[in-house]
Amino acid sequence: MIVTYEQPDGTVEQVSTDDLSAIESADIEEAMGDTPWRQVEDLLRGQDPTAMRAVLWAVRRREQPTLAFRDFDVPGWRRRLRARIERAEIDEVLANLLAEALGSGEDSAIDAMLPHLRKLAHDEADVGAAVEAVGKGHLVKATASEG
Repeated sequence: MIVTYEQPDGTVEQVSTDDLSAIESADIEEAMGDTPWRQVEDLLRGQDPTAMRAVLWAVRRREQPTLAFRDFDVPGWRRRLRARIERAEIDEVLANLLAEALGSGEDSAIDAMLPHLRKLAHDEADVGAAVEAVGKGHLVKATASEG
């Protein structure tokens, strides 16, 4: 996941959860009341402000080691904070869909998921590339010709 924060001056800070250390991930879990990492990821996908704030906090502590989570705030979070999925996560979703829907209906399951994946994707082109990679590029082409 990539958490982006648009600062008041317009600069954008981007943090990938892939760049967190194991200790930073554990600190996030602890700061969020011993929330397991898998649940933190689910909360990020749901645009949970506490989860997004926790990721930014963990990275900010690299420069400010004494920064306490309870003291770290993100003013205007609704306008400035966003969590988006990366290509590897898109690949994982598509692989899971294919595994669950082997046989009839797999195209409709992927087709139904495409708008959601595009909305969550950090780079919308990753969705098309991932669909192509699993051999279902015709679905992306069909969606593009309809639009």
